[in-house]
Amino acid sequence: MAKQRFKPEQIIHLLREGEVLIAQGKTVPHACKQLGISDKTYYRWRKEYGGLRIDQAKRFKGMEKENAQLKKLVADLSLDNAILKEAAYPNC
Repeated sequence: MAKQRFKPEQIIHLLREGEVLIAQGKTVPHACKQLGISDKTYYRWRKEYGGLRIDQAKRFKGMEKENAQLKKLVADLSLDNAILKEAAYPNC
């Protein structure tokens, strides 16, 4: 069974709906059941997206993607640098 992927906008919308349900006196498990997500997913999303607006979440995800690309670039350059040092000074 394939996992359903939610976009940040959908996650924030579901979190807000969950907060409304909880404020109405429903328990977290009952609210999560109505939203169609697990308790664990709700708490994970709340930890990651709690308090964010939709535009902030979009920017946050874009920055995470850019950060991953930069980390890969730094790792590649560090490896190239180490190889060049080894070739220039083989006995050291």
